[in-house]
Amino acid sequence: MGPPRARRIAVIGGGISGLAAAHRLRTLFGASAEITVLERSGRLGGVLLTIDLAGVPYDVGAEAFLVRRPELTALLAELGLAAVHPSGAAATVRAGGRTVPLPAATLLGVPTTRARLAGVLSTAGLAAVAAEPGRPLRWAAGGDVALGRLLRARFGDELADRLVDPLLGGVYAGRVDALGLRATLPALAAALDAGAPSLTAAADAALGPASRGERTRESGRNGTRVGAEGQPPVFGALAGGYRVLLDALADGASAEVRLHTTAVGLERGPDGWRLLLGAAARESLDVDAVLLAVPAPALARLLAAVAPVAARAAAGIELASSVVVALAYQAADAVSLPGTSGTLVAADEPLAVKGVTHSSRKWAHLAPEATDGLVRLRASLGRFGEAASLQADDAELARRVRADLAVLAGITAEPLAVHVQRWGGGLPQYAVGHLDRARAIEEGLPSGLAVAGAALRGVGVPACVGTARAAAERLAASLAVPPVHPDSARA
Repeated sequence: MGPPRARRIAVIGGGISGLAAAHRLRTLFGASAEITVLERSGRLGGVLLTIDLAGVPYDVGAEAFLVRRPELTALLAELGLAAVHPSGAAATVRAGGRTVPLPAATLLGVPTTRARLAGVLSTAGLAAVAAEPGRPLRWAAGGDVALGRLLRARFGDELADRLVDPLLGGVYAGRVDALGLRATLPALAAALDAGAPSLTAAADAALGPASRGERTRESGRNGTRVGAEGQPPVFGALAGGYRVLLDALADGASAEVRLHTTAVGLERGPDGWRLLLGAAARESLDVDAVLLAVPAPALARLLAAVAPVAARAAAGIELASSVVVALAYQAADAVSLPGTSGTLVAADEPLAVKGVTHSSRKWAHLAPEATDGLVRLRASLGRFGEAASLQADDAELARRVRADLAVLAGITAEPLAVHVQRWGGGLPQYAVGHLDRARAIEEGLPSGLAVAGAALRGVGVPACVGTARAAAERLAASLAVPPVHPDSARA
């Protein structure tokens, strides 16, 4: 009897989830495994993209990651990469026609007893927040509700529109009224399940005594700073952009990468699974296992015939589109730019942007003195349900951003460089019941199939890396693969 046949695994999707999964598969299955990454576009990375903005690496997809989630930090250590952290510049919010410091002591905008919201809310809005702890709360443990509906009922509209919506809009490109509590603020839901008598008390419990009043959870996608003096960094990034991570994962995975290749069908094969490739399904690929790291609509289509329960769950996840506009200015033309990390924009403000990151203020490696003397920043546009407004051409979107920059930062000069990056359907929406849908996807998969990505349990890069690792290990278990010593994985 000869040696066992080398395992063949296909990874559908070449974004961060697919690449992290391929890298983990190589470690688990060893050098002999045949790993193929299929990516329908012409590049790897998905919604992570590093461009050269006036000659300097600059991220125009996800910008920063949460350090307190361990998955990416551990992966960076494994790859020999180091993160950088924000400079310490504080964030602001545009609300009620004014730009004011972003309040501390909130859980993604939900106030604790020590939150100070003056300047963000009106007198009536402050009174509604102050009255919330004394109002009776009915909560069924284990339940889920639309976050916006709950916040408006407890605090009134201003808190939802001026603070929570802009914070969550950065994370999910979604509206607070369409997002579910349990998936977006699990710590708050857990505190309510444990018997917190109000949302304010639940926020107190969720933040904990060590950090209560000292931190506010902010948007990683808009890149605003979270933290306080004496606290460990909350956000991290890569000085060379996310391309450094993507390149390291691709190199370590040693996979066959097939760009411009679309998987249009999935069926049982003679020894495992057969993938149908190309618009006319003119090519097939037989493998032992398949790891799907694709957006929810594609996941639903591929699973329809082989895992109908999982496919129906995936079909219930909607997507939001957004746009990032990156700009570079001569320092002399941007002297009016505040020395803050950026500004989030309340939902009821008459502006097109939902947030602006002052990258050259926030990150030391992008400061003018550390680069070429230029000032760089990025603006985000678009929330769930606003796709039509993003269909304007690049010049019009850049014009809207520049008009808002004149209001927010007093910058009216022509930029030296502009890059408009569209993310069509880039972010899944975590609606009410999302965790049930994620569970149905994971539990509805037959042996030899696994799923990873932002459609499951978090849209940030660390969460995607976590699902990728779990999916790779699921496949290893399904194929009864013994552990491979790390030193022999790439022998």
